[in-house]
Amino acid sequence: MVNSSLLFDDLFTLTALDKEGKKFDRVSRLTAVSSNHGMNLTLDFNLELYPLRVGDCFALALSSSLTPEGEKDGGAEIQSWRLEEGKGGLADEYEYVMYGKLYKFDTGASDTVTCYISFGGLLMALSGDYRYATTLSWLFLQTNVYRFMVILR
Repeated sequence: MVNSSLLFDDLFTLTALDKEGKKFDRVSRLTAVSSNHGMNLTLDFNLELYPLRVGDCFALALSSSLTPEGEKDGGAEIQSWRLEEGKGGLADEYEYVMYGKLYKFDTGASDTVTCYISFGGLLMALSGDYRYATTLSWLFLQTNVYRFMVILR
């Protein structure tokens, strides 16, 4: 059995920025739709660190670890966020990486499931058809999550 830490991976197109109005100076809220499964994403991000525009395409991945092999991060031992020299991690493939906690998983009454994660107060809601969100249901068991993003140019 392959032990992979990758929980979710898809390509998104940014459809709207701050559609409910801008609430903070350096934070924007994006709305995006995935290319592969029609998943809907609402995401707070630092606009100064990672400038995005409507129409931009980006890859988003969620993982339980910084390493592709799925080694457990945290736990009894506190690990550095920097891996040893020569040990490539998932962060090497992305531009914007954050660490957060799953705080809500909503199955609702319909076929749509929504996963809510907070990245130090920057919130994310990822929702879609339960048939395409099977990895998100496993995510319910994982309270700690890494988010990886890269703009596709």
